[in-house]
Amino acid sequence: MNIHTRKSLTEAEVKPVAQSLIPALRANELRTEAERKVPEENLKLLAESGLLGIFRAKKWGGSELSMRAHVDAVATLAEGCQATAWVLGVYHAHDYIIAHMDPKAQEEIYATPDQAVAAVIGPRGRAQRQPDGSYVLNGFWPFASGNAGSGWMLLGAQVLDADGNTIDEGDFAVPIEDIERLDDWHVAGLQGTGSNSVRVKDVNVPAHRFISLPPLVENQTKAFLDPDTPPVHRCQATPALGMFIATSALGAAKHAMEEFRRIVPGKMVMYTSHISHEWSAVQIALGEAASMIHAAELMFYKAADDVDHYARANQKMPLEIRARIRMDICMVPRLCRDAIVKLYTIGGASGLSLKSPIQLNARNLQAVNMHGLLLYEAGAEIYGRVLLGVDPGTPLI
Repeated sequence: MNIHTRKSLTEAEVKPVAQSLIPALRANELRTEAERKVPEENLKLLAESGLLGIFRAKKWGGSELSMRAHVDAVATLAEGCQATAWVLGVYHAHDYIIAHMDPKAQEEIYATPDQAVAAVIGPRGRAQRQPDGSYVLNGFWPFASGNAGSGWMLLGAQVLDADGNTIDEGDFAVPIEDIERLDDWHVAGLQGTGSNSVRVKDVNVPAHRFISLPPLVENQTKAFLDPDTPPVHRCQATPALGMFIATSALGAAKHAMEEFRRIVPGKMVMYTSHISHEWSAVQIALGEAASMIHAAELMFYKAADDVDHYARANQKMPLEIRARIRMDICMVPRLCRDAIVKLYTIGGASGLSLKSPIQLNARNLQAVNMHGLLLYEAGAEIYGRVLLGVDPGTPLI
């Protein structure tokens, strides 16, 4: 894509702009699922609307807003198409990481207007450090969401010295032409995200295109230490990265619930004398589901506001708050999934139609809950350990 972005967005503009895109995203929702990637038209809407640039620096055409603005954008867009919203969320995450990279790398990546950057952040690959400080990168990375619409990727890898010892781990910025994209994303949930695997072999990466992850997690990058860094790029890394991938669950649940409310009135409950909307079981299920989604939304916005508060204060978030957010990012998708499964089950067999947003979003929400960073039991254990004063057992908090 080589298109011109609209003006920078303000915080107040984000949600109305996102709402204006819902009809177009819904019109493409089934096509997105069928094609197993976000359509070019959707990506163009994200760029031209300014929503792509929420976490991007103003000097690169972005708006450098806030975590709350991210939630406004992605949760709202997911009411139209969760796959598109998921991809926007991870693009925001990668803009955040790029803001902590060498300025030369940023200039190279953003040389193309409205550049979208995909990634697999975890260190799945291996990078051999060379005497001149550059790297030779090899590896295979599954789950590379949105790579079809990206011009660059961030690929995570262990860094090895000349003797094969691991000396660091981090992400490498690689132009898409150096990457082999596979066609292996045939899945039961979030199929429209285009999360096909990628592979590189003996790719040379200059030193300035590498970012070490431990300093990012510990607020020790140059961007964190620079008082002129905008607050949006001082968000605590692990809470922020978790929120980027969890946000779309909110809109997906709302979309499915809206469809349930549309189709239920007047339907007969087969083999009974009930009319669905008059049946207390349906009323109770809807009331519970709506309350669960509302609770998830309140929880998530509270987490966003906490992230923004400490970023604006340029302070590291207290461990207990970070542990709570690690649990929040697991609890929110769980609440959203359970709410929609409740409606999916009681809403009748018409919800099984492959054209139904209820089944589509139920499957997508299940997929969100299976992401490694969003595993409910892991989040609960980490939070419980911190509350008991026990070592959390992971630096990713």
